[in-house]
Amino acid sequence: MASSEAPSEATTSKIFHCRLIPPRPDFAFTMTEEERALMGRHADYLRQKQREGIMIMAGPVADPAGPWGLLILRAGSEAEARAVTDDDPVARSGRGFRYEILPMISVIM
Repeated sequence: MASSEAPSEATTSKIFHCRLIPPRPDFAFTMTEEERALMGRHADYLRQKQREGIMIMAGPVADPAGPWGLLILRAGSEAEARAVTDDDPVARSGRGFRYEILPMISVIM
């Protein structure tokens, strides 16, 4: 059975692949001190979501086209996943970060 939760949770939660696209392809290498502080608030936010059982894992991806952030969430719906990403300090910063959210079809965990 390809499932990410116990049977009672499987009917109420889904897993979402969230891609955090930074404001520029070289962002990971050219962050200003202010942007570095913003990324610290972003990491703190995600750690809190992990404690709440919403975030499964997160981290930067070494894409040759430019690093981006991977966030794997457990949520009841895409709207709930979007609420989590919309409340992320980087998304609220107005600095050009954006999330793409895709539901996982099945998950082996």
